[in-house]
Amino acid sequence: MRKLSLVLTAAAALSACTRAVRTSADAPVPSAATASDADLVARARAIHARVITIDTHKDIPDNFATPDADPKSMNAQVNLDKMKAGGYDMAFFAVYVGQGARTDSGNAAAKDRALNKFSAIHRMAEQLYPNLIEIAYTPDDVERIHNSGKLVAGIGIENGWVIGKDLSLIKRYYDLGARYMTLAHTSNNDICDSSTDPKGPEWHGLSPFGRQVVQEMNRVGMMLDVSHVSKECMMQATALSTSPVIGSHSSTTALANVPRNMDDEMLLAIKRNNGVMQTVAFSSYVKVQPPQRDTLARKLNDEFFGITPPGGRGGGRGGRGRAALSPERQAEYDRRMAEIDTRFPPPTVADFVNHIDHAVKVAGIDHVGISSDFDGGGGISGWRDASETFNVTLELVRRGYSEADIRKLWGGNVLRVWGENQKRAKTKA
Repeated sequence: MRKLSLVLTAAAALSACTRAVRTSADAPVPSAATASDADLVARARAIHARVITIDTHKDIPDNFATPDADPKSMNAQVNLDKMKAGGYDMAFFAVYVGQGARTDSGNAAAKDRALNKFSAIHRMAEQLYPNLIEIAYTPDDVERIHNSGKLVAGIGIENGWVIGKDLSLIKRYYDLGARYMTLAHTSNNDICDSSTDPKGPEWHGLSPFGRQVVQEMNRVGMMLDVSHVSKECMMQATALSTSPVIGSHSSTTALANVPRNMDDEMLLAIKRNNGVMQTVAFSSYVKVQPPQRDTLARKLNDEFFGITPPGGRGGGRGGRGRAALSPERQAEYDRRMAEIDTRFPPPTVADFVNHIDHAVKVAGIDHVGISSDFDGGGGISGWRDASETFNVTLELVRRGYSEADIRKLWGGNVLRVWGENQKRAKTKA
């Protein structure tokens, strides 16, 4: 159990604070009685200690769970030590494979890279640190593992290219622990169109094969992830799916009008489907910066990493490549990025929660959650890594969200969607 002493310390403050009165479809309303800063922090810490915090998207390198990338202490935004320190209870570790050639050899290479990452996640939990973290295969597993005092690992696939054109791989990956699959990444694939492919739409949504993929994912009980895909694909897949979908890491176009985010029509489609959109703390999806800022950041990333990170990630902070730098180069990168941030202030936790507010107003509290995209380019001022996770809860409390609402946002909604996918899979012939 996490930090029980925090709960006891803040119990009196909790009963003394007046919560905002709000409906499930409305944004928070300021509380009539404003607690002192100390009381508000104590109340937030108590809530943070009680809820299970679930981040639905955290990337890992290809050499994860090796001596060069030790899951407990590696130089990354998320490691097991930072998870414990921040009350960051569960992460979906991403089996990410960037899009390559859609050929037999390309598909085979993608499968091999995916299996390597599956093996790494299992190695972390089953060989290296079985007393610290355990893989969850069901929502009940999440509760059980958390109550045991261990951290929880989920597994998600980022980019359906890893199945190539082989539907049987969906079940194989599910058996290895994958509980969602993002249909596409930054480029179109054989399943559907991406929201960011510079060539534009290829299928105008789902391909014929992609429709089979949706049906097979529903059959086995794997959540359909509609982040990264084009709006046409997202709307078609959400309408076709017989189980609730997840947008594992997206924010709202109302506040940051970029292709990777979801507009109100898409949010309402998720609501009708009974799914969930996991608001993402990715800088350029939270706040659209002036072109000068992105130009400077891209030049910096080009200099330090050789290529600009894919998918418009030049506005981020290095993402997957940063962990590969020497400590001296990391310090130099951070110093120069800080200079850019001084000229163009990055988005804050408050900016991030504005997206949550908007999504809740449109879709309702039951259809919104939280994600970071840590170690894949994510991170904002105040939530730079797993150790700072409490700051998100604090801002939610400051906005007047109830503990029940915060529990839903931090993972309850995802557990519901996950459980419904598994339940419906079991009832299929």
